[in-house]
Amino acid sequence: MKYINYSSVTIDKLKINKSQLPAIRSVAVRYPFLVSSSYAGLIQEPGDAIWRQCIPDVRELEDDGQLPDPLAEVSLSPVPGLIHRYPDRVVLLVSNRCPVYCRFCMRKRHVGCGDQPPDNERLEQAMAYIGATPAIRDVTLTGGDPLMLDDASLYDILTRLRAIAHVGIIRIGTRMPVTLPERVTPELCAMLKRFHPLYVNTHFNHPAEITAASTAACGLLANAGIQMGNQTVLLRGVNDDIATMRELMTGLLGIRVRPYYLHQMDLVKGTAHFRTPLASGLEIIKALRGHISGLGVPHYVIDLPGGKGKVPLLPDQFERDGDVVFLTTYRGERVAYRDITTPPA
Repeated sequence: MKYINYSSVTIDKLKINKSQLPAIRSVAVRYPFLVSSSYAGLIQEPGDAIWRQCIPDVRELEDDGQLPDPLAEVSLSPVPGLIHRYPDRVVLLVSNRCPVYCRFCMRKRHVGCGDQPPDNERLEQAMAYIGATPAIRDVTLTGGDPLMLDDASLYDILTRLRAIAHVGIIRIGTRMPVTLPERVTPELCAMLKRFHPLYVNTHFNHPAEITAASTAACGLLANAGIQMGNQTVLLRGVNDDIATMRELMTGLLGIRVRPYYLHQMDLVKGTAHFRTPLASGLEIIKALRGHISGLGVPHYVIDLPGGKGKVPLLPDQFERDGDVVFLTTYRGERVAYRDITTPPA
């Protein structure tokens, strides 16, 4: 397995006040920092929506109230690099790198920690597990970002998966159309087209990320017959208002990307300053329904701690007792979930 090469920027080359550098560097020691030149070019000024998503914040070190792995991915890994949470689908981690290390990352504990992609031994273990488990029909490639792998490495993984008769659907979770749109080439799309049914879920969080370059990247994927969905994370100070979400969701439809999920921020250590109350997400969904096409209204979901799975939320759907809400999983289990937020800085 090999990673691609691309152009990145350093902290020193971004629009950062010199007095902020020591604090930012102290964060980067614990949680790696990396921004592609493409994404850095979208920053208009310090503190804007793009800046907040990629520039280290000292509050990342102040959040000790949560867990590094609240979704229990480690305990749900029967072999290294493979997560089996739902009966018929698995997540295959094929990269621990991204062109941008998002500050709200759900895998903040390990993404960017290590320079090498998964070795063949680990990949063989994962393929053997999938092959020996007929219930698995759906495999999602993620990481990190799977498109950090070069075309030949991706081709090898996809070929191995397609050789397993019971694997019907392959999905790729990637933020490349946003963070490194030049990675999406005609050659890549022609290769991916050979492995249908193949779906791509990408990750736009703000209308400013819908650019000529990201539009072109999504167009290449769509023209290859790849159905595209988008998973947005609800982020305080980035997109937690109705006008921004309306513009984002309608903008995505315009570039042939279907809004799929609006994620409540996971309870991941180092990300609490991004978290919004559940009321914010519910207000946004209520304001989208009927005011934009139903195609543009995503499912607002919580990925429950402990690996319990995703639960969709609608206004007035659940019970509340103070800061605790009670949700029912797809297995019918009633789970208490704390609606935890920190005061705005």
